[in-house]
Amino acid sequence: MSTLVPQIKVATPTAPPIPQRKDNPAVARFSLTGKVAIVTGGAGGLGFEAARALLEHDVSGLALFDINHDAGLQAVDQLKSAFPEANVMFRLVNVTDAALVNAAVNVVAEVLGSVDILLAFAGIVGCVHAEDMTVEQWNRILEVNLTGSFLCAQAVGKKMIERGTGGSIVLIASISGHTTNFPQPQVSYNVSKAGVIMTAKSLAAEWGQYRIRVNTISPGYMDTVLNEGKGLDGHKAQWYSRTPLGRMGGKDELNGAVVLLCSEAGSFITGTDIKVDGGITTF
Repeated sequence: MSTLVPQIKVATPTAPPIPQRKDNPAVARFSLTGKVAIVTGGAGGLGFEAARALLEHDVSGLALFDINHDAGLQAVDQLKSAFPEANVMFRLVNVTDAALVNAAVNVVAEVLGSVDILLAFAGIVGCVHAEDMTVEQWNRILEVNLTGSFLCAQAVGKKMIERGTGGSIVLIASISGHTTNFPQPQVSYNVSKAGVIMTAKSLAAEWGQYRIRVNTISPGYMDTVLNEGKGLDGHKAQWYSRTPLGRMGGKDELNGAVVLLCSEAGSFITGTDIKVDGGITTF
């Protein structure tokens, strides 16, 4: 007896979305007015800068998910100070815990009214030579970067499907998902980010019928705390020499891609990866 295999469905034909602000189409195209967003790994670095960008584009509600309680509360305070009218909240979340992730998403939907955007920045890095790597080290990187991204996307996707409002999910991948890092040994990290890219493509195929767009952004080497310290000077010299723009990216240089994919400006973009890498993957 054969097993019935489910089929992916495509959306029924619909008209393109109408910009909310007809008085200024240029502003309306990138407006996030009325949207509620979740940013995982939002307590610092690239996630925090992306959260700031969402507020600059007028999200009505913002929730930061992070495993660091004190840093999360501090990040919320900083954002509220910069945007006094903003509705910002923090939830302590370990993205590898499905129950915690689902509970936090439910709280956001209840308190802020909906969930329209997910930016999945939560992730970790590990540099270990392949011959020395333990199975625990391998599993930890994949658990946080790949499984954690999926669990957050799944929880938000279910909420979007339940509400029938569609939405945008952006998973943060990496150039490491496209090409091997050099000179640092990062096989598990590279594999995890390649998996994130395929996760987004697969979810885009399945959830297009619900008007949910799923994309990835692949940053190159960015000027964050992960790439600070004298011990990386030799690595940086090699990164710069292989980057056409000759430098690392600034902490806010992902924000253009973030706003594009979260707003109506990206309304026909799904299943796509945008590289923000200064051109390093051209070689």
